[in-house]
This record gives sequence, structure tokens and C-alpha cells, in this order.
Amino acid sequence: MASPKITLYTNPNCPWAQRAHITLKELNLPYEQVFIDIEKPREEWYLAINPKGQVPTLSYNGTVITESGIVAQFLADAHPHPLNETGTETQTRAGLLPPSNSFEGAIQRARIAFFVDAWVSKVYPVLTGVILGGESHGASTEGLVGVIEKEIEPLLLVSAASGDADSFFGDSETLTLAEVLTGPFLLWIFTLLKPEYGALSTELISVLRERVPRFASWASRVVAHDSVRHVLDEEWVGNNLKARWEGAVAKKEGESKEKEDE
Repeated sequence: MASPKITLYTNPNCPWAQRAHITLKELNLPYEQVFIDIEKPREEWYLAINPKGQVPTLSYNGTVITESGIVAQFLADAHPHPLNETGTETQTRAGLLPPSNSFEGAIQRARIAFFVDAWVSKVYPVLTGVILGGESHGASTEGLVGVIEKEIEPLLLVSAASGDADSFFGDSETLTLAEVLTGPFLLWIFTLLKPEYGALSTELISVLRERVPRFASWASRVVAHDSVRHVLDEEWVGNNLKARWEGAVAKKEGESKEKEDE
């Protein structure tokens, strides 16, 4: 099967756009990349392609697809098995999503969708709140571990029927769409707990291992996977998010001092 003509309009430092990069890497699909500067107003030519001006936007044989989760799922559905270097399908590995034409496949797809929704609606707001709210290490550790303990750890327990500690979501031996769609934000967490960035406590990983061991093990495997990690500019992400967190901390301290002086 000939490889499709793929153009990805993207900013690789955007975690939502990174979802598309991870998918394309894991499926071994060649593509052309067009950089979009998301710090500036979008140019008219790009708004003609994607009126919202967001990234990523995928052009697949001339058909335009937008929204990161939809882009990733489309690619997973269009390429149910990874392609090798010659562009032929291989059955030696599973795809990112199981087919939906069986009960088991439909259930697994539903579980992946529910898992990703729990992450985006429950965990992501806490993570961004830590950064933009300048949360202390103690508060951020408890906030993140608490929401993961309540919303994510039970879903990983349910998804792993065999109890294999070395698998990905649902006992998969390879990445699934669950890892693709959460991976960029897991990279944030594992970057920000490093001492040189310090927006999260260095003790966070040990607390995760103690209270949510399946999540800690799973997340460590995800961020170490080449398809996920290849998209990370750690220095840019770490310094950018550190600056936002430090700015929020300084703002809180300034507001607190103002109240004391009143």
C-alpha cells in the first residue's frame, strides 16, 4: 500500500499538536511539517485551512482534519497496523486502536475513550492549575496524586486483566491511543519534577509509587517510549513552564504582602 501524502500544520512545542507527532511516529508514516507560530495572530492562509487557527491540522491526501484527538484517532483507524519502511502492513504488532467490529474491540475502544476523557477533564485542569496558580510543592503533590488516585489508578487496574506490570493500557504490548493522547502531559510532569525546573516536588515520583503504583509504573514506561519522547524539547518545556509557575508564585506572594500592608 502506497503511503498517503500527509502534511501536518503544527507547533511541536504544543502538547495538543504533539499528539499527532506521536501518532505519526508510532505508525511510521512519513509526513511534511509546516510550522505554525502560535504566539502570533494566525495568517489568513492558515485560517483558510483551519478557521479556528489551532494546531494540529492534518492534510491527508488533500482532506483536512482538525482537533488533536480526532486527528490521532483518524490516523489510528486509517492505519490499524504500523507500516514498515517499504510501506507494507505488518501483523506483528497491534495498532493504536482495536477494530470496533467485535464486542471486545468495541469495549476496549470505549475504555480508552473513557480513560482519556478522565485525564483531560480531571487531571489536566489540576496540572495546569499547579503551573498557572503557583501552587506550593506540598499542595501540588497532594492535588496531583489525589486526582490520579481517584480518577486514573482505578481505570488502569480495570484495564489490566492479566496484571502484567510491563504492559500499556489494556494489557497491550505496544502503545495505544490512551498513551498517545496523554503522553505529552505525562512528559510535563516528569520534566517539571526535575530539580533544574522545580515546579513540582522531586518527591512526587516516590509518592506516586507509594499511592498509585500502577500509574507510576505505566507513566514511566510511556515517557520512556521513543515515539512519545522524540517530540519533547525538554529544555524549552521545562524553562517555559518553570517561568509561568515562578511568575504565578511571585504574583501570589505580592498579593499576600499587599494584604498584610493594608
